[in-house]
Amino acid sequence: MRKNVWLVSLFFMLSIPTTSHAFGIEIAGGAWYQSPEGTVAYEKISRTDNLDIEDDLNYDDKWQALGRVKIDMPLLIPNIYLMYTPMKWDEKGQKDVNFNFGGETFNANVDFDSKLKMNHLDAALYYGIPLLETATLDILNIDLGLNVRLFDFEAEIEQDETGLKESESYLVPIPMLYTGMQIKPFDMIALEFEGRGILYKSDYYYSLIGRLKIKPFGPFFAAAGYRFDKLDIDYQDVEVDGEFRGPFVEVGLEF
Repeated sequence: MRKNVWLVSLFFMLSIPTTSHAFGIEIAGGAWYQSPEGTVAYEKISRTDNLDIEDDLNYDDKWQALGRVKIDMPLLIPNIYLMYTPMKWDEKGQKDVNFNFGGETFNANVDFDSKLKMNHLDAALYYGIPLLETATLDILNIDLGLNVRLFDFEAEIEQDETGLKESESYLVPIPMLYTGMQIKPFDMIALEFEGRGILYKSDYYYSLIGRLKIKPFGPFFAAAGYRFDKLDIDYQDVEVDGEFRGPFVEVGLEF
């Protein structure tokens, strides 16, 4: 009887969905070189109301800061992953045809100031696939979970010559699926991949990240990688169809 109880208890412990029974934390900060392309429209009537991010709004590639925190929880408690990504542009642009933005008709060939903000905070709860690290001698781990992206959006057009100004902003949580993979062939080197995404009817939004991490000494690490974000969403009459891509660099601590 005691033997059966011990075997059941052992089976239960091995089935707990966690990558580790110990508490761990990873903190990183860096910058992402964001290359934007696509279109933005607000209360679009026709295709001429689409504002091209590169040609009409005149947005250039630029470095923007980023930061993230991962917390490995013990036992049945889900692991936590927080990541903050600022994305903001403001430039002077021009369009060669009249266009509608938020119910106002802006004149062609007249300069306007624009602002586009797409800051977001990701919060994921996830588990590692049970026993995968053990079976691969701590080389491979795969995480699965749910992510909520708190999307802080603002778009604004102001044309001084005509006195027209229109804007729209919102703060909305976007649920996503989350998956991650870590490949660690050596103690000092790791390859990491992350994906977050949602598809709802004709709207979609996803982020893909690949990262090479080097840990030369102690808890310190340096990393470099590539990130690709793509979205096609229509919310509160604001349509965004764009891609944001580019390399990033990070430094951090892992305990």
